[in-house]
Amino acid sequence: MASNTKEKLDSQSIANSTSSTILPEAARPPQSDAAPPQNSQDGTLQPSLADDVYIVDWDGPDDPSNPKNWSRKKKWAVTLVVSSYAFLSPLSSSMMAPTSDQIGKEFGITNNLVLALCTSVYVLAYAIGPLMLAPVCEIYGRLPLIQIANLLYFAWNLACGFAQNTGQLIAFRFLSGIGGSAAPSIAGGVLGDVWKPEERGQAISIYSLAPLVGPVIGPICGAWIAQESNWRWVFWSTSIVCVVVQVIGFIYLRETFPPILLERKAKRIRRNMTDAEKGKVQEVRTVYDGADREWKNIMRKALLRPLALTTYEPILQVLSAYFAFVYGTLYLFLTTLPSIYQGVYRESVGIAGLHYLALGIGLSGMSQVNAHYMDIIYKRLCARFGGEGKPEYRLPAIIPGAILLPIGLFLTGWTARASIHWIVPDIGILIIGGGMILIFQGIQTYVIDAFTLHAASALAVIAFFRSIAGFTFPLFAPAMYNALGYGKGDTILACVAIGVGIPAPFLLWMYGERLRKASRYAKRT
Repeated sequence: MASNTKEKLDSQSIANSTSSTILPEAARPPQSDAAPPQNSQDGTLQPSLADDVYIVDWDGPDDPSNPKNWSRKKKWAVTLVVSSYAFLSPLSSSMMAPTSDQIGKEFGITNNLVLALCTSVYVLAYAIGPLMLAPVCEIYGRLPLIQIANLLYFAWNLACGFAQNTGQLIAFRFLSGIGGSAAPSIAGGVLGDVWKPEERGQAISIYSLAPLVGPVIGPICGAWIAQESNWRWVFWSTSIVCVVVQVIGFIYLRETFPPILLERKAKRIRRNMTDAEKGKVQEVRTVYDGADREWKNIMRKALLRPLALTTYEPILQVLSAYFAFVYGTLYLFLTTLPSIYQGVYRESVGIAGLHYLALGIGLSGMSQVNAHYMDIIYKRLCARFGGEGKPEYRLPAIIPGAILLPIGLFLTGWTARASIHWIVPDIGILIIGGGMILIFQGIQTYVIDAFTLHAASALAVIAFFRSIAGFTFPLFAPAMYNALGYGKGDTILACVAIGVGIPAPFLLWMYGERLRKASRYAKRT
């Protein structure tokens, strides 16, 4: 029992003490979870403990079992593995788009809407999956959910390659999308567990890039598969890569969720107490546990948390709407680029697919620039405003992105014509990619900083709305461009981007902290 003195708090002395006890930042549960520490008038946290209760926490700020204190090598190993998961699944979302004509001929699909549904139903599953999987990961941990979900993705993605009719293909695509939806939302929670706020920018820049570069590389690969082989290899090839990533994940990925790690620590303490005392055993809880921590209560709160976040968090409502528009625009471009370069510039399928590289260069190039400056700007703002880090210090990255996006839309829309060289709309597409990644990284880093403990659920809310947009935008894109043309169609998108995107970061800068202080789940400091 001597070795556990750091984990044991004298509840009687706490009850009799007139001073306040400040728990570590990572140990502050939201007000909505059962029996959390209560806020006192001076802003500190006072634990409400019954007699004979052991509270298990980290062994000080430098506890090596705390994921935030892992070595940088171990942190980067986890970051690269979860980013690989987050890259592979979105790759499958768009890779089959260039093979749609082959699929339509083999299955006799004549309706363009049904043909588009075969591709976009995968993104629809991205809206539903995180709402179920992300809350469960906050009960059972990040590690088992990511690995099990990836196995589900592998099984159903492989089955797509053996589909014999349209119904099977759509059903298998939807189920593989459910499994594949876990990594893009849960991985953000993993990075929030592992990296400290001042270190988080570079890691999130890589993670944020993966789900965007995947849909860009997918059509390039799919175009050459359509030209040189059979559409079924779209699914078989990604399944082979999935096996490689899964094996790497089994080797390097570790559990990072603090409540799960502390619960394991509490179980060891309970076992040692039982072995040593053979009598009355005191209750042992982690700092995340309340008196009503029963399975039913935990499950109910976890599954309802995304709904509560959607309903009660104005920050998420604003960011989800903007994120959804940008993500929908991304998928709109992913599905309409072939019509520009095959229809307007009369290029072959394989050559037309190479123009996705413009979007990829914009995404990856600006991501590297932002990765370099994001943490620098964050630290400088901390120093300028008193040394205390705030999620609002992530917002400067969004501002240039909100300006670049409409510029790229105007340029692409009005230069996509046979009389203008194809390099000009490519430059516009590159600018669009650069603007998108700045917006994506700024929003995701802000959300992870603001909702660290429940980052997976917060990102699941954003994933739901962005996936609905990614599913619906490609469905109306052909009709819009056929009626208005590329110039007027992209002008409408650019005007919406200006109206929503320009005010959003400034409003959050002015009112974000006030909204977080009124929040049930967001960090208040």
